[in-house]
Parts: sequence; structure tokens; C-alpha cells
Amino acid sequence: MAMPTHHLVTCCLPLPGASSSSSSPPKPNEADHTRRTRVVGRRDFVLRSSELATLAAIFHFSGTKPRYLGVQKNPPSLALCPATNNCVSTSEEISDSNHYAPPWNYNPKDGRREKPISKDEAMKELIEVVTKTKPDNFTPRIVEKTDDYIRVEYESPIFGFVDDMEFWFPPGNKPIVQYRSASRTGFIDFSANKKRVKELRLGLEKKGWASESNF
Repeated sequence: MAMPTHHLVTCCLPLPGASSSSSSPPKPNEADHTRRTRVVGRRDFVLRSSELATLAAIFHFSGTKPRYLGVQKNPPSLALCPATNNCVSTSEEISDSNHYAPPWNYNPKDGRREKPISKDEAMKELIEVVTKTKPDNFTPRIVEKTDDYIRVEYESPIFGFVDDMEFWFPPGNKPIVQYRSASRTGFIDFSANKKRVKELRLGLEKKGWASESNF
């Protein structure tokens, strides 16, 4: 009867630190204990890895797109935030420090641009920054785009959590961009949405944008 391959490999490999010429072979019980420890260690690693992958596959926490996303009609604006602490929106009252974020100006009056840009040019700059900026390694994916609105889904790298971020260019002559960033699930986000907004703002500032106020 042939001996299993893993038995052959285990019996023929020297133990760490052992010398084939000067050290006597380990006692059978010691060798067996060492082999079992190695097998258990490898098995534990494989099980932990497979369990994580299984959880990620079964419990893909993407959630469903909230029905209230998009530009609200009355009054025209992006949606307010829920009571949870995982959302920021320019539509909130400035006194709401948990949820409010100031709009962005793509033609600020401080003269950082040589000449003003159009809304279409501003949208191109915004898309470029969004696609290149990956706070917390969340992958941005533009899923909706019109001439004045963009929606981006940010997906986490392991479990597939999805955050929705919206950008809206209101009508009129003021070069303002409203935005909203929110998690689909949970109650807190450890400031992930605020950090995302900050990283995008910093990227846009390099192109000449400015925030309407400190955030």
C-alpha cells in the first residue's frame, strides 16, 4: 500500500535548527507532535482565509440603492441625511455639525484660476479627481451621469459595502457644486464619508476649486 505523499514529505524534511550529521533523530512522539503542529497551523490559516472569503461572497453588503437619491423636486436639492451618523450633505442646516458639509466653488473669487471654467469643464475635472481618489481603498464607480448630476458608488475592497456619493450642479450662474455622501447600511461610519469629502476637496483644490467655508 502506497504511503500518502504528505507523509513522505513530512518524514523526510529536517526539523528547523536540526543538523543531519550531529543531532540524533527526534523521538517518534516529538516528531509526531511537530508534524501535527505544522498541519494544524496550515489548516487554521486556510480555514480562516476561506471563512473570510465565504463571508464576503455570501454576505455581500452592497445593499440596495435608496429610492430618494437624485435631485429632489421641492425644493430642488439633494436629499437630507437620515438620523444615522454615516452621511454628509450640503442640503443640511449649517448648524448640524454631524451632517452638514459646505458646497464647492469651481470658480472661486480668490483668483486662484487664471480664467473661469465652464460647468462642463468643471464636471470633467470633478470626474477626474473622483476616479483617481480612493480614500480607504474604496473603489469609485460612476453609475449615473447627466449634464448636471453625477452619482458614484464607492465599494469596500472585502465585504462589498457600498456608499453613494452624489454631485449636483444647480442651475444659475453661480459656479457651485452640491454633494451628498452616505453609507447604505449601518449607523456609524467612523467618519469615512467626511474623510472622503475631504480627500476629494483637497484634490479639487489643486485644480483651482475652493470650499465655500471650512469643513
